[in-house]
Amino acid sequence: MNAGWGESLVLIGRRFQYFRIRGTEHMKRRKAESGAVMLEAAVVLVPFFALFFAMIDYGMAIFLKNTMQFAVRQGARYAVTSQTAAGLGHDASIKAVVNQYSMGFLNYVAPAGAGRPCSGTGCIAINYYTPNTLTLVTGAGSNVGGNIVEVTASNLSWAWMVPLLRSTTPLTFSVTSADVMEASPNGIPPAR
Repeated sequence: MNAGWGESLVLIGRRFQYFRIRGTEHMKRRKAESGAVMLEAAVVLVPFFALFFAMIDYGMAIFLKNTMQFAVRQGARYAVTSQTAAGLGHDASIKAVVNQYSMGFLNYVAPAGAGRPCSGTGCIAINYYTPNTLTLVTGAGSNVGGNIVEVTASNLSWAWMVPLLRSTTPLTFSVTSADVMEASPNGIPPAR
């Protein structure tokens, strides 16, 4: 009986020792695999986040351009009615309408700073043309009914959020809208 009991202890001891050795081998293999998992995660996550932020970046750039296009279109629609805001001239009223419809993004896409040709409403230009020859008309009375009004927002830019796979040069764009001026009330165009 004692021999059988001793053999059992040896077998139990060997099993215990076997499991202990197997456990450390498993831990060593697990540590080696964790480095591979981190490398695989980096290989997968970097392109994933690059595509993710590129979609957000390009989507925001398209949104800003469409918003600014809508704003200058609303400015041109306002211009043809020859209305003016209280205390403002015709051109200043048009710029105020463009700024209002830009949802506050005008100061974001045309910020003040060194090296910028214009900022905010200073980037909005209003020009009037004769309908037959399309020559530029300037001065008082250029906004008379029948002339073409052109509202342009230029030198607008969008700085990329994450320029991972792109240049750090911002995307620059301009938007324009034009329409034919309606006849002014009493035939007198508002002061520009």
